[in-house]
Amino acid sequence: MQRDVMNYDLLIIGAGPAGLGAAIRFKQLANDAGKELSVCVLEKAAEVGAQIISGAVIDPIALNELIPDWKEKGAPLKIAVTEDKFQFMTTDKAWTMPHYLMPPLMKNSGNYIASLGELCFWLAGQAEELGVEIYAGFSAQEALYDEDGNLMGVITGDMGRDAQGQETAQFVAGIEIQAPFTLVAEGARGSLARQLESHFNLRDADRPAKFGLGIKEIWRIPEQQHQPGYVSHSFGWPLADDTGGGAFVYHYGEQLVSIGMVVHLDYSNPYLSPFEEFQRFKTHPQIRSMLQGGKRLSYGARAISEGGLQSLPDLIFPGGAFIGCSAGMVNVPKIKGSHNAMKSGMLAAESVFDYFTATTGDSKRLLMEYPIKLNASWVWEELEKVRNFKPMLSRFGNLVGGALAGMELWLSHFHIKLPWTLQHQQADHESLKLKSQAKKIDYPKADGKLTFDRLSSIDLSNIVHDDNQPCHLQLKDKVVPIAVNLKEYDAPEQRYCPAGVYEIIEQAGEPSLQINAQNCIHCKTCDIKDPKQNIVWVPPEGGSGPVYKGI
Repeated sequence: MQRDVMNYDLLIIGAGPAGLGAAIRFKQLANDAGKELSVCVLEKAAEVGAQIISGAVIDPIALNELIPDWKEKGAPLKIAVTEDKFQFMTTDKAWTMPHYLMPPLMKNSGNYIASLGELCFWLAGQAEELGVEIYAGFSAQEALYDEDGNLMGVITGDMGRDAQGQETAQFVAGIEIQAPFTLVAEGARGSLARQLESHFNLRDADRPAKFGLGIKEIWRIPEQQHQPGYVSHSFGWPLADDTGGGAFVYHYGEQLVSIGMVVHLDYSNPYLSPFEEFQRFKTHPQIRSMLQGGKRLSYGARAISEGGLQSLPDLIFPGGAFIGCSAGMVNVPKIKGSHNAMKSGMLAAESVFDYFTATTGDSKRLLMEYPIKLNASWVWEELEKVRNFKPMLSRFGNLVGGALAGMELWLSHFHIKLPWTLQHQQADHESLKLKSQAKKIDYPKADGKLTFDRLSSIDLSNIVHDDNQPCHLQLKDKVVPIAVNLKEYDAPEQRYCPAGVYEIIEQAGEPSLQINAQNCIHCKTCDIKDPKQNIVWVPPEGGSGPVYKGI
């Protein structure tokens, strides 16, 4: 197929904090040096920030370095953390850990409660002022390789194909976008990253990627129940001790509350539903009284990289590098990653810029500077301190594992490093028990006031998706969902998906898997948790998916 071709000096896939941090830093260096260097950022969402979802309590350390005068320039970080709690929940109690017992790394002093999507929208404006070209609504569908097998860019997704993949009257072919360097900043479980990991063999079997599923709602609550700047993180009920995860509550804005739950995707019970666990959490007396009389405004969900240093793939490859959560920069106990993501993008941009100022022009050697710089940065120092946190939870459960991990965090505060690094034992999809070995979970019916079902929830995600386009949730083998998943695991995709995409229905007297792709909110959980790795998430037509507002 004949395609249009566009050429840039630097191509960035994804307009999140990593991608925009890289774009801004590269143009800062280029402009300061008087060099005309072009940067293109591709963003699959209809606009920058529309599919960004995070807690979010934001550590401004990287932003301070990138744009020191961000306050004067109007960055949407307005609500500083004023109260910070860490709690253990039982069915009807909330036990607060004394502040002095909290490892300093987990404290939120100096941080801000904000919408990460709004921050990325603001960052995009800063990037465009510097001359960065940002194309929203364009997905990176396929990697583009040169004759030696090196990455030379991407092909964007075609527009205007019907559900059978045929060209319609509105068909527009995707574009080849070429660049000597491509920085991949798609976030957790990116489709292009998966292609590149396979093509360049960038991940060993002993470095499995690890993920959690974050589910979030925005509420507006009565003024008398609102405490601007209040932050609470909790663990315990409703999750069992062998199911990693926890909940968060952040008060900000005009009587707004960001409330959500993260469930580690290495849970074992196929009957567990992260969505329903979150709905149960809201029935806790402390949470119920806070939300009483309030109104739910938004809903969303997204997979989170949780593996840390032990899950990092090779960060560089011929023609490009992984940055942000495409690599995995989340600090699990700190429950933050945007600051690390932004800094990783900045360091990669500096390494790429060196290519255009060096006399040798050895792109392979210069890209090697990125992991060297990352290893010498505060990002690596931070992730190294928490490297055993996630493996300890997986091995010993929330209570014992959390206590051991907390002691290690205190030791690291005093510059005492344990002489071992625990490895992850298995990929998340390998952790499910057979249905015969698991206990069913009876979740209460939604009341429509405090707790809700999936369909009413995704109505608040503002999904834009043309039904007459190719299904972006692809099955490698159409037999597996019934012959394996239903037979052995009772079809766990019905429960781990937070958007009601997967249903077992009856056709001609036989069970069949129905995929409601129009419900998809791009969380990527199915791509991660499917026990046989039979479901593959690929980008739908550009601009499709949720359109989050202020979430």
